Amino acid sequence: MPATIEAASPDTSAAERGWSALPAILERIRPPSFPARECNIVEHGAVAGGSKDATAAIRGAIQACAAQGGGRVLVPAGVFATGAIHLQSNIELHVAEGATLRFSTDPAQYLPVVLTRWEGIECMNYSPLIYARGAENVAITGRGTLDGSASDDNWWRWARRGPDRRSLASPDVAALNHMSETGVPVEQRVFGAGHYLRPSFIQLYSSRNVLIEGVKIVRSPMWEIHPVLSENVTIRGVEVVSHGPNNDGCNPDSSRDVLIENCLFDVGDDCIAIKSGRNEDGRRLARPVENVIVRGSTMRDGHAGVAIGSEISGGARNIYIENNRMDSPNLERALRLKSNARRGGVIDGVYLRNTRVGQVSEALLTIDFQYEEGARGGFPPTARNVWIEDVRVEKSPRLFYIAGLQAATIEGIHVKNTRLLGATAPEVIEHARRIELENVTVIPALQTRSLSSRQLVE
Repeated sequence: MPATIEAASPDTSAAERGWSALPAILERIRPPSFPARECNIVEHGAVAGGSKDATAAIRGAIQACAAQGGGRVLVPAGVFATGAIHLQSNIELHVAEGATLRFSTDPAQYLPVVLTRWEGIECMNYSPLIYARGAENVAITGRGTLDGSASDDNWWRWARRGPDRRSLASPDVAALNHMSETGVPVEQRVFGAGHYLRPSFIQLYSSRNVLIEGVKIVRSPMWEIHPVLSENVTIRGVEVVSHGPNNDGCNPDSSRDVLIENCLFDVGDDCIAIKSGRNEDGRRLARPVENVIVRGSTMRDGHAGVAIGSEISGGARNIYIENNRMDSPNLERALRLKSNARRGGVIDGVYLRNTRVGQVSEALLTIDFQYEEGARGGFPPTARNVWIEDVRVEKSPRLFYIAGLQAATIEGIHVKNTRLLGATAPEVIEHARRIELENVTVIPALQTRSLSSRQLVE
């Protein structure tokens, strides 16, 4: 079904109403503060150099600091080898400039299993490298480095597919999906030892008042920063460089009031992927991801600068993206919405403005509802009220790649004051109801003429 595309009326009040909610959201997002107390991990037995395991010393420092009412746990300059780190309420883990926490690749260092969400489904699995559950007032700060040590010799090998398109993790992924579909209680969905579901790097589970600031994250097993079912989260000035499989830079997941600003993402999957659970599990918890702000950041390599989905069964609303820079020959899309009729979900209210896109390889905006299972399912997804304005794209094959489903809904796509250069491919628009363009210019490669809204879809 071809889309209805026409020039927009001058009335953009709906977009303005969307942006007008931003100040109130920002007012609620406040970083935590901590008592003026410091516990140095060296004073609890940690030895720099990377050869002696500092896990017990780090845990001891966290426990001692928490017992006194909280404060800063200091990782001083040097390389410290560690396993899983579990944060507690009122604890700031500060990785000083010149410090590196180098995480073990021995899966046994991430046992016993903890409650986690693995690609949108709750289960008991290996602990994330840094984990908190039910914590309040918690932070990871500093100018140091968090090194997950992942490579094709360890964690990434679990996800690499062979000629048969299967990986070591494939049986476990299928088992977890079946458990979700058949309603197996979460506490009985036990993986961990003997299984191949990789842990996230940083996961804050059911936590509130969270700050992650300044650190550099490299070589992650999979998703790097993963707030789940959390509230009041600030991620600021973080540098994420990790090119393994499923290495999303940041995954706000069924979380509320999340600010991501002044960060750098150069990753092997989506730079930022906004999520809310997968299939039955996402619908069981029914927790949308909402009030997410992405601003002032740089996106380099990745499947998308900002993606919403594909695990989006709980829905997404009020997503604000502004003043970012996206540019790489290995960046595929600027903004990507993805789901299918198995995952479903309602995405309502996505606002993108004042963004400069250097080069992307597919489109400025991709909406892919034919992703993976496509039409095979009873939960057709919805995307509506997507507003794009004041965007300049230096090089992209096309403006839109929109692949909907006959039973799904894609409507209310608005693009204003946008200029795209270097177009080389026809627009792809399938099963979209209404797209409005106002002051949009598309300049084909090797040509100088502009296309009107009507010419754009002919």
